[in-house]
Amino acid sequence: MSDEDRQHHTQDPEPKLEDVNATINIKVVSSSGEEVFFKIKRTTKLSKLQGAYASKVGKDVNSIRFLYDGERIQDDDTPASLDMEDNVFRHH
Repeated sequence: MSDEDRQHHTQDPEPKLEDVNATINIKVVSSSGEEVFFKIKRTTKLSKLQGAYASKVGKDVNSIRFLYDGERIQDDDTPASLDMEDNVFRHH
């Protein structure tokens, strides 16, 4: 193997630029264990997800709260802003 080949194999691959339109799979688990699945863009505000979930389960969006890593999410949070990958939300 030449020096050039060795250099090529030992260098870290170039970081991938994240596609802003990439989607993420979200599972929302209620306090009673019910699961609802969503697929959203990483740039979608999570308030939109909360509204969709509330409609799907027949609850007022103001009567539920979503937690991510034990912290309540804010209306303007997005999966990208929270550095999320495919994940689970719990609502209380």
